[in-house]
Formats: sequence, structure tokens, C-alpha cells
Amino acid sequence: MAEYRETRTLGEEMPRAILAGVCTGQEHAFEVSMSELEDLALSCGIEPVRRMTQRLPWEDRSTMVGPGKAEEIREMADAEEADLVIFNNMLSPSQMLHLSGILQTEVLDRTGLILRIFADHARTREARMQVEYARLQYMLPRLQGLRRNLSRQGGGSGSRSNKGAGEMQIELDRRHIERRMSTLRKELGKISASRDVQRKKRSRSSLPLVSMVGYTNAGKSTLMNCLIDTAGGDTDAVRDEEHRHVYVEDMVFATLDTTVRKITPKTGPAFLLSDTVGLINDLPTALVEAFHSTLEEALQADLILEVTDCSDPEHEMHMEVTEKTLADLGAGKIPRIEVMNKCDQSEDPARAGSVIRENRIYISAKDGCGIEALTELVQEKLVGERICMQLLVPYADLADAEIIRRQGQVVKEEYTQEGLAMETWLDMDLLRRMRRHVSHPETRDAE
Repeated sequence: MAEYRETRTLGEEMPRAILAGVCTGQEHAFEVSMSELEDLALSCGIEPVRRMTQRLPWEDRSTMVGPGKAEEIREMADAEEADLVIFNNMLSPSQMLHLSGILQTEVLDRTGLILRIFADHARTREARMQVEYARLQYMLPRLQGLRRNLSRQGGGSGSRSNKGAGEMQIELDRRHIERRMSTLRKELGKISASRDVQRKKRSRSSLPLVSMVGYTNAGKSTLMNCLIDTAGGDTDAVRDEEHRHVYVEDMVFATLDTTVRKITPKTGPAFLLSDTVGLINDLPTALVEAFHSTLEEALQADLILEVTDCSDPEHEMHMEVTEKTLADLGAGKIPRIEVMNKCDQSEDPARAGSVIRENRIYISAKDGCGIEALTELVQEKLVGERICMQLLVPYADLADAEIIRRQGQVVKEEYTQEGLAMETWLDMDLLRRMRRHVSHPETRDAE
């Protein structure tokens, strides 16, 4: 059990919460998980005021913590004037119902808390629909316990304040939820089809796709903005300087929406960079399923940047979670670079933006340290030995232009009187096959 400092200031109405958890395994992993629960609560605008933990060989089937400890939590909640109790463990429908009756306050588990954060942070229509579907899926088997929670929030006179609502209302709620879930499935199916069309368009552009994945709050959005600033970025929708950047906030799950930007380095070919939703240990299955179409960006990638906060003492565990998620998605064999971010906050002075191994680099996206080396490493992985050439393809040989578009990377092209003028990145094999189209005789002779 741990005390928390008072963080409420005059005029604030942050809900106050007791954090509770049952440890049935390793103590260290449990403490890390409880610390994450505190960060999750703060991200949701909830103030953790006390912590109550219990070590058991297995979870209590009825109340998770056992009836005696549940009474202790109720007394603590009363003493602290807590608005809710958040359990680190996932509660079954019956456990939520029993705890709600004993604690006489709103009860949330880790899954419910994460769902609430996602609902608060979702910005696009797709993200909001995905979160709504996941929340309804979570609520459906827990309607009875959640109805009791609602009576607590409504300021009723205890557990009997909602007596009389009966099974009829629960059945009405259930049918309403099932109808809404059916509607959402259809709408998300349409969005998924539209996303597939966008992916096909991107694949036809001949630009390689680089996807960033990693633990939440590892700095992926900051890294994307840094690459936009140092290399150059673009988006088809909005081109002004203000809107090319993505949203950044120092909190877990600050961004949920997948964003794609075109990165154009000062030297070397351009590539598309996508950012996916952050990961966390024990991410609810419902959320993984709901955001599957978003996470599928990693499946389409030519290269994955696995972004990790190397200053976090638990960064190795974060990498294990990321590796497992990629393997579950079927993206385990896609080439990747381990991007160890926030090296400026690391205690190891050797981590200063230099490539440590073939596929690992230490950087600081916040101050730009190592970004140039990262860009070079990305291009090395993507294109190998490529060279940018000016070609002039006669109209009689336009079939060659199609081969160049498919196998090379076209920077720009223009139809002229003599033929199709192309500026394109070619590997050495393609260059040898197309050398007759090189527009500068001296370059062609060198080949």
C-alpha cells in the first residue's frame, strides 16, 4: 500500500481514485504494472490518492481481492472521499457486480480505464468508431454491474436506489448494444475497404512504406515531426507548415490515429512514414481487434522502425511487448531498425546517436540527435545501392517507362517532344537495363 501526494489545486474537480491490485506472480512485474496503472489514471484525468495491493496464490473468484480486503478498500475509499476504485486486474462480470455492491462506489478495471482513455483521445471518425465498438463489446457481458456503477455516479441513495429497473431494462440495453455493434461493424468494414484502396494507391506510387511501432509514449509522434522538419514532409490532404506535424503530448495514448507523411530527405529517395497506435502490456484484446485495421499498416511496410524509450528502466519489457504484437500480427519477418529514443535522458553516455549494431541506433527525437544517421540507415535498408538518374524514354519505348515505375522510384516525369523525361532512383541492375535512356551521354558512356 502506497501513499500519494496531494495534487488537486483550488477549483479543480479531478475524480479521486483508489488503485487496487492482486499480485499472483512476480513482484517486480506487478509493481511495474501498478505504476503503469497510475500513469493511465493520470492520462484519463483521474487523481490516484491511495494504493491497496494484495498478494494471493490466485485471484478470488468472487471479489478478486477477497471479502476482507474488499471491506478495507471500502473503508479507505470512504476515508479518502474517493469517487472510484480502479483495479489493475481485469474483472469478470460477476466480480464487478459483487465489488460494486461492497465498495458502494464506481468500479473500473484496467481494461475499462484504457477504453475510457481511448474514448477521450480518439479524434478521427474511424478511431471514435473503433473505440465505441470495443467499449460496447466490453460492456455487453457486464451490463448488470455497470448499471450499478451508473447509480453510484448518479448520486443515488445507495445500492437500492435503482431497485425496480429489473431485467427488462437490461434486456433493452443488450438489444440496443447489439444493434449498435452491428451498425459499427458495417461502417468499419467500409472504412477498412477505403483504407485498402489508399494502400493500393500508395503502392502504385512506388514509394516504400516505413511504419513506426512501439510502446506508448516512446516518442513516435515526436520522431515523425523531427523527420518532417529535418528531411521534409508532405501530406496529400494539407500542405501548410502548421498541419504537416502530428499531435504530440507527454502522456500514454496521446495519439490513436494512424498518420502517413511523405518524407523527402535532402539526399536520397523519398519514402512514406506511418505512425500507428501505441502499445502497452496487457492491451485489451477488444482494442487489439478494434484497431487491427490500423495496426495492419505494419503488415504493409517495407521497413519497421521499432521505437523504444531507452531511458525507461523497463524498456526491455517494452520491446518484448512490441515484438510479441508484431509476431501476432504476422509482421515478425519484416526488416526493422531498433530506434532507441530519448538517449539524451539515458544514464549511459555512450548512447549518443550512433549506430551500435547493424539494426540498432540511439537517437533523441526531441533535440534531433542522430536523426541524420537514422535517415541514412533507413535509406540503406530500403534502397541499397541506388542512384538518381535523368532518363529520356522515347514514346516508342513507353513499355520501359512502366518497368521503371514498377521497379524504380520516380521523383518526377514530364512529357516532352522527344519523349518522356523522368527523374528516378534506380538500382544498378535496372540502370544497366535502361542505360540507353540515360539523358546525359557522358553518364551513359560511364556505364
